[in-house]
Amino acid sequence: MVRVVGDNVEPAIMHLKEALRLAEDKGLDLVEISPSANPPVCKVIDYQKFLYEQKRKQKEIKAKSAKIVVKEIRLGPQTDDHDFNFKLNHAKRFLSEGSKVKVDVFFRGRTIVYKEQGEAMLLKFAEALLEFGKPESMPKLEGKRMMMMIQPVKAAVKKAAPKAEESAAKPEPAVKGEGQE
Repeated sequence: MVRVVGDNVEPAIMHLKEALRLAEDKGLDLVEISPSANPPVCKVIDYQKFLYEQKRKQKEIKAKSAKIVVKEIRLGPQTDDHDFNFKLNHAKRFLSEGSKVKVDVFFRGRTIVYKEQGEAMLLKFAEALLEFGKPESMPKLEGKRMMMMIQPVKAAVKKAAPKAEESAAKPEPAVKGEGQE
């Protein structure tokens, strides 16, 4: 005995052979949905169509899921102001595109003694990016690198749109000078 349900089927309890015959008459499949129920529940459906719709739903979910991109910016403990600002502009662009930014200060050789300068530089970098992104954690020293992750702020993320020309060149009307008519 099984409980049979379906779109064009009146819910009923019947023998398995009757349920199979009912599904076959309709040109559909009998699929067991809940084997642990008493009596077990079976549904009359087109199983291939059901599988196709499940795959399509999985594809949609995968397409809608956010893909996290991490861009990396490397600084030195004694990076100059111009280079700092140059890399800051890159980080602003990355964050406005929706990517995370991993900023690290790499200590070479004996520059490891300048840990405080590296940490100060990372904090200054994060402070300059506050309107575009917020730090996920404080700077951490791992080996010869001090790292910090910055995630984009939702308000600063812009949809990537083609950049339109701001000033379209329009021909100006000719000005009549003296003696021209």
